[in-house]
Amino acid sequence: MTINLRQLLIICVVILTTHVSQAQLGFSHEVGVITGPVQFRSDFGQRFNEENNIGNTGYGIGIIHYINFSYRADCNCYTSDTYFNDHFKLRSEISYNKTKLDHFGRWVDASQFGIDGQRLRAHSGEANNFDIGMQLEYFPLSIRAFSSHTGGWAPFVSLGAHYTMSSPKQFTTFARQGAGASDNNIFNPDNIYGPWIQASNGEYPIDVSSINAWSVVSSIGTRYKLTILSDLMIDLRFQYYFSDWIDGLNHKLPSNKFNDVLIWLNFGYIYYLD
Repeated sequence: MTINLRQLLIICVVILTTHVSQAQLGFSHEVGVITGPVQFRSDFGQRFNEENNIGNTGYGIGIIHYINFSYRADCNCYTSDTYFNDHFKLRSEISYNKTKLDHFGRWVDASQFGIDGQRLRAHSGEANNFDIGMQLEYFPLSIRAFSSHTGGWAPFVSLGAHYTMSSPKQFTTFARQGAGASDNNIFNPDNIYGPWIQASNGEYPIDVSSINAWSVVSSIGTRYKLTILSDLMIDLRFQYYFSDWIDGLNHKLPSNKFNDVLIWLNFGYIYYLD
């Protein structure tokens, strides 16, 4: 599938319209940058295997924007004292993450001398994801109290939805010698793990076409008030994709029970615009 530019344009227009409408209401704004390591948990390697989770670690970077409902930029004053205004912020984000993927676990152990063990050890991939979306962040402690002095902490949880445009890659270095030799072609069934083909029901388990998919995002984190106009942030994110093709691999073995998942520990710097 190719990236649907029309859908992306619609999403951008919705976000821009939301920001403009909120600005007209006078709410203040914050901008920031985030970065940190990501774990991409997919059909590569053994699920729930820590060696696999740590081995398939990449990085993520992003730009974030907040609407702060507790403060009005047009009058340089606080908004009406409601629970929502003092405990919620709306976060929008554009981000990118990349992870090189390999197989880890007993099926690629050196003791696996068979041809399928060789095929699996020769197989690798790469996840490349561009994200755009929104989250509603809930701060159990008062946002006003946190904003009034430096040195304070503001823990939060969030929930939202992102639209992901993924461009996965798949590789193999497997090359059998002699008659019927293979050619390092990832789309040659002779080069990939045999059980994937046997369980595929006619659908090839690898697809490196661009993938567009929605995902649900939740996170837990905290801010630290560095100055009156700036915060530091740490945030642990869980992202569940409504597709199992984000990494370009979707085999039909019983071990493939879940869609692709991203876990991102990000660190951020946030600046208050007004």
